[in-house]
Amino acid sequence: MAVTTIDAGMLKRMFLAGARNLEAQKEWINELNVFPVPDGDTGTNMTLTIMSAVKEVNNLPELKMDTLGKAISSGSLRGARGNSGVILSQLFRGFTKVIRQVEVIDARTLSEACTRAVETAYKAVMKPKEGTILTVARGISEKMAEMAEQTEDIEAIAAAVLEHGDKVLAETPELLPVLKQAGVVDSGGQGLMQVLKGAYDALQGKEIDYAAEAELKKAAVRFGYSVSFIIETEQPLTAEQKREFLNYLSSIGDSAAIVSGDGAVKVEVKTNDPGFAIDRGLTFGKIFAVCIENVRDEAKEQEYRDGKFVEASEDESDENGSEDGAEDGSAGRTDGAEGSSAGEEPNAPRKEVGFIAVSVGKGMNEIFKGLGVDYIISGGQTMNPSTDDMLGAIAKVNADHIFILPNNSNIVLAAEQAKKLTKDKDIIVIPSKTVPQGITAIINYMPDQSAEDNAKNMTQEMRHVKSGEVTYAVRDTQWEDKTIHKDDIMGINDDGIQAVGKDIHDTSLELLRLMMDEESELISIYYGKDVTKEDAEAFAARVGEEFSGVDIEVNEGGQPIYYYLLSVE
Repeated sequence: MAVTTIDAGMLKRMFLAGARNLEAQKEWINELNVFPVPDGDTGTNMTLTIMSAVKEVNNLPELKMDTLGKAISSGSLRGARGNSGVILSQLFRGFTKVIRQVEVIDARTLSEACTRAVETAYKAVMKPKEGTILTVARGISEKMAEMAEQTEDIEAIAAAVLEHGDKVLAETPELLPVLKQAGVVDSGGQGLMQVLKGAYDALQGKEIDYAAEAELKKAAVRFGYSVSFIIETEQPLTAEQKREFLNYLSSIGDSAAIVSGDGAVKVEVKTNDPGFAIDRGLTFGKIFAVCIENVRDEAKEQEYRDGKFVEASEDESDENGSEDGAEDGSAGRTDGAEGSSAGEEPNAPRKEVGFIAVSVGKGMNEIFKGLGVDYIISGGQTMNPSTDDMLGAIAKVNADHIFILPNNSNIVLAAEQAKKLTKDKDIIVIPSKTVPQGITAIINYMPDQSAEDNAKNMTQEMRHVKSGEVTYAVRDTQWEDKTIHKDDIMGINDDGIQAVGKDIHDTSLELLRLMMDEESELISIYYGKDVTKEDAEAFAARVGEEFSGVDIEVNEGGQPIYYYLLSVE
């Protein structure tokens, strides 16, 4: 019997199932992150976002479409953290604005809600990038609109939409070269698909232990396909060509091997994306004797070989492919980043201007406090504060105008969302993407200027700062022309990973060489909790010998994960 409507009870079950599936798959989604730094990963951020909404949904005193929609929207908006979490919350926000107007959802309403969800999410991002969760969401919305014109059966529509969503997700590497190079799909898009697949299970009336499924997936081999083929070449591959080809294969999988013969090259690799290996092989010549084996499911592989073809159910689709007014509600704290007051007294008289900064590390916090920051939100790359954390900090700073310094590119959207949710104070988000940018911004605050003029000046001045950071790799990967192995030391600047090595200080110096130019006058070094003061001072001496005539400042940052934060002005 066709399912033509969804009531509030069914929508609640679908939402909770989607959240459980996402939570169960979060570590798998985290592994899709291309950038190999220890950070607040996509799967974790999206899960914390949706679980904030789950809490509100489960506390509803009365279940109606309107109250359910408000709970999903408000909970996800306030719990949103990281760019992927904020975008997910905006998708929920747009979706619920439509469904809150009805008592039951039909195919046409579902299509309108998906369209509104995508429009809202795109508006929330200043520079939308294709090949991300936004692309997957748009593809889903377009397929939903197409299917709603053909049938009223929501279950049939959902099956077609999921199949199309997986297809769009699988194409994200073609839109983002960095995904293609790493051999993965977009992690945010994969997270969205897991939410929808869980919801589809509930729509079908299934009861699934998602945690158990995730454990099975975790226990499975990392790469799903064993690929081999032979390349017929006109000229033997040079040693350099072999090395580059082998590095590429290693970047998209493991157990890579290249064996040269008489006018031919045999290639073997285990990977999740056989097409990437084959495409690269075609650049050297004709390919034959192609063999692709599914090593994750050898039993099913054997069934197909034996001719025992079975028809897969619609829910067995591949999972391996990686404005308006805000909701009302009180600003509370979540279980996310902690905060600390920096001089703001309880019941202090209202002042004109206040400052909030996101920071981590005793020394770094003291630097911001010394520069006049009223409230420190503890967080950063490894712990992205939520929108609710921002709102909690805003509530504690009694000022007409409050400047927020996110100091991380993955926190700016959450700060912007908190701004939209605040009605009684003027919130100014300075889009600082690094700690050195945030320090430069607040140094350039001028008390005799207006908040608007200060915002322009602070933003302009911080863009003159070149920022760098030194940390370690958490996974093997290929970044542009660099092959990176787990535990390698990486020097990262505003253009990405620039230096890779085995020694912290050699890699840090190499990074600084790339950051310096003839106009550079000041180098600031902030050493982390895993670096001693003596080592930092010795490193500063090396820097001074190489860049004579440039002022050098050494500060204890105390930040975790990053051995050094560096800035050049």
